[in-house]
Amino acid sequence: MRRGVGRPKRAADMESYPAPARALVAQMMAAAAADPARAVAFQGAPGANSHIAVEQAFPEGLALPCFSFEDAIDAVREGRADRAMIPIENSLHGRVADIHFLLPESGLVITGEHFLPIRYALMGTGAMEDVAEVMSHPQALGQCRNWLRARGLRPISYADTAGAAAMVAEIGAKRTAAIAPPAAAQLYGLDILADGLEDAEHNMTRFVILALDGQPVREAGPVMTTFIFEVKNIPAALYKAMGGFATNGVNMTKLESYQRGGSFAATEFYADIEGHPEDPAVARALEELAFHSKWVRILGTYPRARARGGEA
Repeated sequence: MRRGVGRPKRAADMESYPAPARALVAQMMAAAAADPARAVAFQGAPGANSHIAVEQAFPEGLALPCFSFEDAIDAVREGRADRAMIPIENSLHGRVADIHFLLPESGLVITGEHFLPIRYALMGTGAMEDVAEVMSHPQALGQCRNWLRARGLRPISYADTAGAAAMVAEIGAKRTAAIAPPAAAQLYGLDILADGLEDAEHNMTRFVILALDGQPVREAGPVMTTFIFEVKNIPAALYKAMGGFATNGVNMTKLESYQRGGSFAATEFYADIEGHPEDPAVARALEELAFHSKWVRILGTYPRARARGGEA
């Protein structure tokens, strides 16, 4: 739903949610508005995985629902929330949010990360044999692809998982069910028709925590550093740019390419490494990266929440 001209942004956002979710959203917005220093913005309706992640990472916080990732970031920029939690990658279905597009121009920095095991249930208003189509976020549909295909159910994309559950409750059609975290069924008065839908037990989503200012992490134990860069348009530029990390023993846990604009002439990269920019080995690696790149921009240095690779 488009925001109406002249309507307050938050009122228009409220109308974007299905009717069964609006009272919960209004309550959570009011609580966050009364104490924005404790508010943590997330994308989706109450009961979504992002909501669960906020409650796990910030048990004393106030979860603030936002209809889109951009809205969650704006909530921090505008002072309506102290932080935001954005899912960026899933172990089964890859990239979630285009953080390399959203973050650089936002003025926010990554201050932490959180890993959430993902579990899904099928929920609706009828019986399992009534269901012909299933609504959910594209990530959830992708993470349950094999389960849906084996039963011949038609997937329908929606803005978020819990929002899909609220929409199914609003529609009230037995043929339409939702895939969402099990707790969403109780929130929206739906019956759980099946559970354990995810295609692998290791289904896990990584979230990043965003804030206006980063905090010093020198004494916080192992840390991660996230940055984006664009290599020079010359042969073997990426190979040369990466050489410093190998020779200095810096572990790069993520490297992802993407195109900005429509020229296809310049490739930009998003990367996560273990270590602090002030560590001698990391500093040397970043210096070599900068030499072979047009630009390098650090998005944040933050405590590591989970060991990578074969480390215990």
